[in-house]
Amino acid sequence: MTYLIIFFILMVLSFAYYKIADYFNIVDKPNHRSSHTINTIRGGGILFYFAILIYFIWSDFNFPLLFVGITMIAVVSFIDDLHPLPPKLRLPVQFISIVLVLLQLNLDFPYYILLLLLICGVGFINVYNFMDGINGLTGLYSLVVVLFMIVFNEYSYSFIDLDLLVFIALSLIIFGFYNFRKKALFFSGDVGSISMGVIFFFLLLKLYAVIQAPSVILIFSVYGVDGVITILKRLRLKERISEAHRRHVYQILVDKAGTSHLTVSALYAGLQAVLCSIFYFIYEMSILAQIIISLVTLLLTTLLYLFANYKYQPDTLIFEND
Repeated sequence: MTYLIIFFILMVLSFAYYKIADYFNIVDKPNHRSSHTINTIRGGGILFYFAILIYFIWSDFNFPLLFVGITMIAVVSFIDDLHPLPPKLRLPVQFISIVLVLLQLNLDFPYYILLLLLICGVGFINVYNFMDGINGLTGLYSLVVVLFMIVFNEYSYSFIDLDLLVFIALSLIIFGFYNFRKKALFFSGDVGSISMGVIFFFLLLKLYAVIQAPSVILIFSVYGVDGVITILKRLRLKERISEAHRRHVYQILVDKAGTSHLTVSALYAGLQAVLCSIFYFIYEMSILAQIIISLVTLLLTTLLYLFANYKYQPDTLIFEND
């Protein structure tokens, strides 16, 4: 009954936002770097923040530092969706948000490891944002990950309050109703993708703190491989990382191979489900075995990326000589 109530509340909020955004013309207008061709309401990912807000109140204010961090970054990201902000204004808030995540986790790590996690956290949320570029991708990929975490939390190790995971899953299902379409009704926007990146970074570290398994890296490896290699590719081409582009493999598959948005989104989500399954079968193995299997898995995922890049956009290979 609790989850039905939350589902209903989120449905009402999503409909209200859709109407408000339509009234105030909060839309994403297509340009030559866009994957869509019509004006589409943006900022629909605010629904993810609503889910966190409802959980925070429902749980008697559980994880207060995490909530403050997500609130800060959601506000700045939503403003950025309305009126683009320069990186010098966005980055400080991102660093503060990740600091609050690390404080919430209270990890017993050396300071240099915490500093590395801070840098990785900011990189993680930006990669999550970069990967939000076609219909269905953010919603379906995130849903696969959170559903896996729900199953793992219930049947293997209870590492987090189940309600938090379920509330997020419900928001993703409702978001999918608007976004998992040939012509999306609204897009996530930075407020959605970056907020989701923060909560997933928190959940990933929380899971690692409980099970101490390095193979947790596999849970987000599909996004990680595409995001990191694309950044390296753009650096080689001397492009500004902060500028919009069409060089991710998911974009190449849509633009060059002519694959539909929803098919590509399903491929990414399906591949991530496979990698989550691999993690599930190896997380109790020895540290060395986990590292070896994880590296082999990452290598195979990288080869898939390079194959797609070579087949459809060979002029941007990162290892190609000038």
